[in-house]
Formats: sequence, C-alpha cells, structure tokens
Amino acid sequence: MKRLPYRAQTQTGDVFDIEFPLHADTRDAVRVGQLVSGILQAVDRDFTVAGEMSNGDVLQALSMACAIRAKMIHARKSVTQNLATDLLATALGAEANASRQSPAAGHS
Repeated sequence: MKRLPYRAQTQTGDVFDIEFPLHADTRDAVRVGQLVSGILQAVDRDFTVAGEMSNGDVLQALSMACAIRAKMIHARKSVTQNLATDLLATALGAEANASRQSPAAGHS
C-alpha cells in the first residue's frame, strides 16, 4: 500500500509527522498532499480573519464539506458513503500513530 508522509505544523508550534496510507485508486499523491495543505491553510486564514472557533465546530464544518463533496460524485449513495467513511477511518488510524513534537514551554 502506498503511503503519503505528511508533516503538519500548528499555529502553536506542534509538529505532527503522519504516514497516511493511500487508497489503492489514488492517482496523484502529491496533489493529495497539496490539497490537504490548502485546506489546512484555508482554516488558518479563516481564524485570522473571523477569529477562533471551537474544535468541534471546525470538525463539523470539515465533515459537512466532505459529505457535500461525496454527494457531488455520480455514484450510488452506498458507494460514496462507504468510501468517505473508510477514508476517514484510515486517516484517523494514521493520525493515532503519528509522532508529535511540541515546542519547549515553561521557565528555565
């Protein structure tokens, strides 16, 4: 199975190194990584303009966008729902195994 190594750095300085397993039908892993970066940057830009929002609200918005994108695919509902569910479960599994580096905090 192909994997996409991905490094994410948060606004607070945490760094996540994640190895995402890719779906067998993935055509362009580089574009997948670029789109992930673009989505995360859009969320960060929104925070800069509109202010913070809860993590639950962010996850809800991303889930709704995923559902809409799945609806846009011309296929049976069961196919798109299973694909979206499987992809999310795989990504969450990869995230659970990711390393986390946090900047030093406190006083010396």
